[in-house]
Amino acid sequence: MHFFSSKFKIGILGGGQLGKMLLFDSRRYDLHTKVMDPNNKAPCSNIADEFIVGNLNDYTDVINFGKLVDIITIEIENVNTDALEYLEKIGKKVYPPSKAIKIIQNKCEQKIFYKSNNLPTSAFTNYSNLANLKEDLEKGNLKFPFVWKSAKFGYDGKGVKIIGNHDDLKSINDSPCLVEEKVSIKKEISVIVSRNVDGKMKCFPAVEMEFNDNSNLVEYVICPANISEEISTHAYEIAQKISQKLEMVGLLAVELFISNDDKILINEVAPRPHNSGHHTIECCITSQFDQHIRSILNLNPGKTDIKIPGIMVNLVGENKIEGDAIYKNINYIFDLPGVNIHIYGKEKSRLNRKMGHITIVNKEISKAIEIGKKIKKKVKVTS
Repeated sequence: MHFFSSKFKIGILGGGQLGKMLLFDSRRYDLHTKVMDPNNKAPCSNIADEFIVGNLNDYTDVINFGKLVDIITIEIENVNTDALEYLEKIGKKVYPPSKAIKIIQNKCEQKIFYKSNNLPTSAFTNYSNLANLKEDLEKGNLKFPFVWKSAKFGYDGKGVKIIGNHDDLKSINDSPCLVEEKVSIKKEISVIVSRNVDGKMKCFPAVEMEFNDNSNLVEYVICPANISEEISTHAYEIAQKISQKLEMVGLLAVELFISNDDKILINEVAPRPHNSGHHTIECCITSQFDQHIRSILNLNPGKTDIKIPGIMVNLVGENKIEGDAIYKNINYIFDLPGVNIHIYGKEKSRLNRKMGHITIVNKEISKAIEIGKKIKKKVKVTS
């Protein structure tokens, strides 16, 4: 099949920053793209060959969109999987498959999937509502502290809380959820694995993630992770096994805990390009976005070797009241070596909204980290 400089259409559900960065590589290949997003000013709106406004969770909207493209992919997993399943049944290529997205959408189902496939994860209990959780506490079947996660719609640190006492329970939603054992960890890492239609897989080098304690958002992504070769190899094996069992096509980002005794536990996965892979644009031979396109078109995966170490710094909104975005002290970074800035094109800034990222590369990772920490203190997104 001819993909390049042809009428072949790739449909992307979601028009945010991940879609925007996918479009940059689609442009390089002269691939025709069509994007749907509920926001008419989404980052993809002025870049895609075709852009339409639609509800990603509306059955009819997704089907009507999917019928007019040759391959459907996603940049956000919060989409109508029943519609995607129907599109598969009428012969449309949906990558990743609806079955994988449906499992990953629900954190309770994710945990059951890990357990049934003998994949390492922390101890957990699923609950249909808050009353059942409180009942287990009263019976002594559950003890503080523990990690509470909403079964659905959690993202960017939302829908996850550490519960240390009864007062903490007042702040969580009464909805299906899961409770995880609070594991003592020394590092959080991420491995992004690609898998094409033929099942060829390739892992990107593991990265280390540092989180903001207040927002639970990733603040820094460090490439490569400071871990042993043995742990790296085991992490790649786990990531590949998950991808294979899910019958993924495209990218799978696998977030992992490394415990104090060097055990690896799966935290969560995402079936798409991921915030922990943005550094690959500058740091690796092939970027995660290029690799996703290669995977869904069933092309050979690109090499993922590190060209140069680096650190990615997330730029998030710090203003509590939503307003027009202002990037304070942004001119400061243009005098710094190895700095690459990516502004996502969101007009409005609000507290903890991802507005952009900056990747700093340097042959010495310690120097890249030093510059990255300075930038984080200096550059602020507000309104």
